Amino acid sequence: MTQDSTIYDIAEKAGVSASTVSRVINNYPYVNKETRAKVLKVISESNYIKNDSARSLATQSTKMAGILIADVRTTHHTEGVYYVEHEFSKNGYSCLIYNTGTDPEQQAKYIHLLSQRKVEAVVLMGSVFQNVTVQNAIMVYLPNTPVAICNGYLDGQNIYGVTSDEHGGVLKSVQLLAGKGHKNYVFITNKMTPSNQEKVNGFKDGMKLYVENGSSVVVEVPSNEVADYEEATRRVMREKPDTDAIIYSEDYIALAGLHALYEMGVRVPEEVAVVGMNNSRYAQLSNPALTSIDNMLYDTSLIAVRNLLEVLKGERVNHKMSIGSEVVERAST
Repeated sequence: MTQDSTIYDIAEKAGVSASTVSRVINNYPYVNKETRAKVLKVISESNYIKNDSARSLATQSTKMAGILIADVRTTHHTEGVYYVEHEFSKNGYSCLIYNTGTDPEQQAKYIHLLSQRKVEAVVLMGSVFQNVTVQNAIMVYLPNTPVAICNGYLDGQNIYGVTSDEHGGVLKSVQLLAGKGHKNYVFITNKMTPSNQEKVNGFKDGMKLYVENGSSVVVEVPSNEVADYEEATRRVMREKPDTDAIIYSEDYIALAGLHALYEMGVRVPEEVAVVGMNNSRYAQLSNPALTSIDNMLYDTSLIAVRNLLEVLKGERVNHKMSIGSEVVERAST
């Protein structure tokens, strides 16, 4: 007999819902004492689960958390995973980390897998998980497990989003560049995730607010290859030689752009100012050092974990939080 049918059989014997049995087994706080005692009694008498295993499940937590990342090659998200895992570890949790890919159906399969591993909390790293398929998978497979999204949000009673104001960060970068007299802008982005769409919106709003008699172009490069971003930068400079400011949606993309500009003999920032996003360590190591928008990865990662830990303690937490972004100016502007 499967585990799911065992839960339903116990629920029927105890006269409660299957979700209540699940809460008792996973030691969640939102069950009154009488109901909890009744369910535990049925579990201990059940022929479907061995008594020692049932008592263990009912009285101990697994102290396991799940972390999903779409692409471990994305250094920004990998750093976020490091912060999340470290914070969980400090609080006595071990972590299962899975590389899901960007296909929502595949992401949903990993959510199912985490439910089978009986994790107590889940962190989704990045807005790429902000889709209906993932939302439905959480409702089906993890209805009673607190889930946090770093820099994203989904509607759900057990889902908690922590976002960075990347719209405002990009808008501030345009304001900075406009104050230095730049007129003709290009925004180069990788795949158009919800996060990148917010960046593009900030770019467009910044152009309306701060740039008069200028031009703006958005270039999407749906690739993970550095060479493709170098070529996109070269193409921009060939087709729009009057470009004097380029904003990139990620630092590593900006570094590819800096390399292409150097090879073309374009001086940075004298001829073209360059801005990246994430304020990664690579921004400080580049030549020239890269001006970058700090979207507070460390803060959003820690807040996501701490929110989940509070929920597990029975505390109430806001389902959606947002923190500001700032422009860290360096030599490239």
